[in-house]
Amino acid sequence: MEQFATTVADLAQKLAAILAEQLGFKSNFFQENCLSSTCYLRMNRYPPCPTHSEVFGLMPHTDSDFLTILYQDEVGGLQLVKDGKWFAVKPNPEALIVNIGDLFQAWSNDVYKSVQHRVVTNPRVERFSTAYFFCPSYDTEIQSCYEPSVYKKFSFRVYRQQVQDDVKKLGRKVGLPRFLV
Repeated sequence: MEQFATTVADLAQKLAAILAEQLGFKSNFFQENCLSSTCYLRMNRYPPCPTHSEVFGLMPHTDSDFLTILYQDEVGGLQLVKDGKWFAVKPNPEALIVNIGDLFQAWSNDVYKSVQHRVVTNPRVERFSTAYFFCPSYDTEIQSCYEPSVYKKFSFRVYRQQVQDDVKKLGRKVGLPRFLV
């Protein structure tokens, strides 16, 4: 797990630098602002569920980070929404899945979009996945790299707290719409 975490952490830094350069900005923003203490690895287990059509392994959401790098097993269950329809992501043991998160969407001023996704359970087989979340320090200010900005400036700490408050009060994440200009 330690080797996997180190490998995907390096990959996340490289991907973020490439994406920043594609936007015409310095690639070192992410290296300077994304600390190993705020990035994290999560292992997920989804047991078989006989009522799988009624239960999500993970509710529809977007990730609250810059990038998420995911490895999923051969069982599958990850779905992405496109044009209002859900599509299954076919598992590939030779590939990793990279999702743009909310912070990258805000930083890029909506050039890159955070991916809404969910996990559906399997009625007979358990599913495993490992996700690496590439996050800035809590005090990093997220502001658009273009003007006029779609979002007001905010810190990762403020964003994360707002998401937690919304989930507690509303039962769901509101996310970036809370930070529109």
